[in-house]
Amino acid sequence: MDAIREADIDPTPLTGKRVAIIGYGNQGRAQALNLNDSGIDVVVGLRDGSPRISGAHSDGIATASLTEAAGGADLVMLLAPDEVLGAIYRLIEPNLRQGAALGFSHGLAIRFGFIEPRPDLDVYLVAPKGPGTALRSLYREGKGMVALFAVHQDASGQAEKIALAYGRAIGCGRAGILRSTFAEECEADLFNENAVVWGAVPEILIAGFDTLVAGGISEEVAYMECVGELKLIAELIEARGIAGMREAISNTAELGAVLGGPRIVDDGVKARMRAILEEIRAGRFTDLLRDEEASAYPLLQAARKRARGLMVEQARQKLLD
Repeated sequence: MDAIREADIDPTPLTGKRVAIIGYGNQGRAQALNLNDSGIDVVVGLRDGSPRISGAHSDGIATASLTEAAGGADLVMLLAPDEVLGAIYRLIEPNLRQGAALGFSHGLAIRFGFIEPRPDLDVYLVAPKGPGTALRSLYREGKGMVALFAVHQDASGQAEKIALAYGRAIGCGRAGILRSTFAEECEADLFNENAVVWGAVPEILIAGFDTLVAGGISEEVAYMECVGELKLIAELIEARGIAGMREAISNTAELGAVLGGPRIVDDGVKARMRAILEEIRAGRFTDLLRDEEASAYPLLQAARKRARGLMVEQARQKLLD
């Protein structure tokens, strides 16, 4: 899979066009600011009374209501939380220009039918593979973040060129933009969130910390060993790859990894990972996401409260004090 670079991308599909960013959260703010710095005419669409309006104005970004922003734009980028995108689309759809482009940074709303776009619209995906804060900081450093792109609906015959020009304008062409599909991007992202970086890794850290403390190790030392070193391994893997990381650490650390890792991540773990991927593809995760939003997020609220009370969090605070 070859990455498409900035020099190979035609920026003219965005020339003279107005882009509406719907939402001003983690991705919305970063993409709006990067577009603005790239000379693109940007407006942010927000609900009346949104607390983010003042933040956008402080950043020098124009705002409008959701319907006004969408109705006055050639490209509309939906960057609000996935679970509310269906309701937002139904609200703005009557205002969308004939032949406008509709963009996403996550494939969920299309992959799982939250939105069925009007047939005259170009529908594309540009998904930076990292948080908006990093997307913004990399842009300001003259660097970029790798992104995936895809086209779901090509009404104009120019949807791919629009998607690539958009990715270039937010700085992703500097690092490389990879061709994908809405389904591939969505399923891989949800799997990672459930089963790997955001789901499994924090649970491993907590379990390791609890095991050491139960074995008589002080909370501060347990925290530094099980949580504090995570950044080090992440930086080594980013710089050298997994094989290079193994070669860079001590023999004791490498032997410990060789002996201990497969005992933790065994065939049972891999089977449960496959089950999670199957559940995602069957739509069970997105069904739960809809239920969470409809019920004011009871599972998420309880999980956040529980996390704040963990012993590992108290150990972290002791080290900071």
